[in-house]
Amino acid sequence: MADKKIILTGDRPTGRLHLGHYVGSLKRRVELQNSGKFDEIYILIADDQALTDNADNPGKIRDNIINVVLDYLSVGLDPSKTTICVQSALPALHALTFYYMNLVTTARLSRNPTVKSEMQMRGFADEGLPAGFFAYPVSQAADITAFDATVVPVGEDQLPMIEQTREIVEKFNRTYGETLILPSAMIPENIMQRRLPGVDGKAKMSKSLGNCIYLSDDSKTVKKQINGKMFTDPTHLRIEDPGHTEGNVVFTYLDAFCTDEHFSRYLPEYANLEEMKEHYRRGGLGDGTCKKFLFNVIEEELNPIREQRAKWASDIDTVYDIIKDGTAKAVEKTNATLNRVRKAMRIDYFDDRSIISDWKALLG
Repeated sequence: MADKKIILTGDRPTGRLHLGHYVGSLKRRVELQNSGKFDEIYILIADDQALTDNADNPGKIRDNIINVVLDYLSVGLDPSKTTICVQSALPALHALTFYYMNLVTTARLSRNPTVKSEMQMRGFADEGLPAGFFAYPVSQAADITAFDATVVPVGEDQLPMIEQTREIVEKFNRTYGETLILPSAMIPENIMQRRLPGVDGKAKMSKSLGNCIYLSDDSKTVKKQINGKMFTDPTHLRIEDPGHTEGNVVFTYLDAFCTDEHFSRYLPEYANLEEMKEHYRRGGLGDGTCKKFLFNVIEEELNPIREQRAKWASDIDTVYDIIKDGTAKAVEKTNATLNRVRKAMRIDYFDDRSIISDWKALLG
């Protein structure tokens, strides 16, 4: 078990996935899946955790499970190599969360920077904090350990969550004996994989802000987002004005997506992105030209994804079976961990009849 290389990752099914997800995690998941370096890969659709701040609207979560899975399949995640499963259908995760809650204090949870940031973003500081959301790091620790994950791909903002999991694992192993695997975080090597801003320049894409380009958006919508909403350089008022590429969202997206080959196809005046940037900096290159080029680049990226999504969407019965079969496999995997945990805690009362001898000795 300890020699296996196992990945766990996942998403909250609160909406369709967008280019931020694609750059930040989905492309990397496909690369890891196809690398042949890992024995097992699990992707968890974290519907339980999505309910911690959507308890009044469970239909939103239910409806978006299919959207998230279609996005997974459309970008190249292969159910024969990667197990896709639903969190709420894995009872072992609920039991492990409860056991782990006894190993961490509320004071420690309240210091978790990720929880504090998410609380502020969702306005919980003013409205009151749901207990389920407060315990989010413990639930995540249950997810990671239940799958015996050795590697968890995360962004830098999620590092405190992995640290919290490692603390819980170390506390459990000290208390009950070596039982749980200590996971490590995998941070994207390429800085462009770490955070793609919204088209309006905001630090994060958000459905509520309307600043996303979704993987399932059609060409008309993509063009509207790029031409109508994408932030450029506010000092670049005329074509001849010198412009700034740093902090210019058009160039941030080009950094993430374009290659030299794109220039030969769509903008042959330049050999590469650096030449284009240099022209923009000295003046003489309009934002309209830059946005048109970016649109062509994004379309080239999204077209095959759209085609795959349409194919899978036409066969929802098969998609349903993929989720069901993956979840059944995950039930077996996580139940094995739960049994191991209960054995270590000596609360596996009905799996080991030796407790009868203990009781007899206790009663004299």
